[in-house]
Amino acid sequence: MVPALIEQVRSFNRSVTQTVGALQHDYLGRHRPLGESRLLFEIGIDGATATELRQRLGLDSGYLSRLLRSLERQGLVETLPLTQDGRVRHAGLTRKGQAELDSLNQDSDELARSILAPLNEGQRERLAVAMSEVERLLSASAVVIRPEPATRAAAQYCLGEYYRELGERFDSGFDPELSLVPSLAEFAPPRGTFLVARLHGRPVGCGGLKPISAEAAYLKRMWIAPSARGLGLARRLLRALEESARAMGYSVVRLETNKALTEAQQLYRSSGYREVKPFNDERYAHHWFEKVLSLVT
Repeated sequence: MVPALIEQVRSFNRSVTQTVGALQHDYLGRHRPLGESRLLFEIGIDGATATELRQRLGLDSGYLSRLLRSLERQGLVETLPLTQDGRVRHAGLTRKGQAELDSLNQDSDELARSILAPLNEGQRERLAVAMSEVERLLSASAVVIRPEPATRAAAQYCLGEYYRELGERFDSGFDPELSLVPSLAEFAPPRGTFLVARLHGRPVGCGGLKPISAEAAYLKRMWIAPSARGLGLARRLLRALEESARAMGYSVVRLETNKALTEAQQLYRSSGYREVKPFNDERYAHHWFEKVLSLVT
């Protein structure tokens, strides 16, 4: 990693934390630190479970519990069990908490105005564009890709969304029962894997590998949520699948795709895949690809 890049990120972090008042114990003059105020924003009008809050904000359970207890003592939040055994709890704003959130939103708007006010119109536009780009890149940086059983809820959600999108995009629709659908068991280790990409705890992508032979792996069910596209996630997920294939001892990755998925074709070609003759009878396929994996990533 280039040292100048690291220093630029650190400098940016220092500027932002100072500008938004993150260093102050009394954030926005509301008599509480930034962490508690941020948690009020995240709970919002609809509320959220402790698990959802922990995943969205990247907090450990102990710290989140302390923040929630503090907000409860202030009469702003109440947590109630969602299950009989009480293991799943839901945090919601009290009437006082809703009023406090309204005030926080007003004060946050005023802080934003105070940042923009000294700038001319051109500078404001440049700042807004730059902030949008930074937010997009930070989102890309926050995505975590890990193996998960294809039978788990997150994987099933991704697969369901993937099938739904194919049904909308393919000329003849898409029926998983008519496709070459690998059994979920074939995605299991040690000869297979299924990866799920998450952004702040939410599943936003998936892809799996199953064996074709001792040397070749079959890449299947690669999908990125529309909300996460444009972050470079598809290429990153593809690279993670290739690394998994290499680690499992495969030297070749094969896949097929539909003519409607032009962006997928472009991704595969630009990632070193070459088009080959059909190696299966997938009814929804128009293009078949293969890549010989290098020994070094």
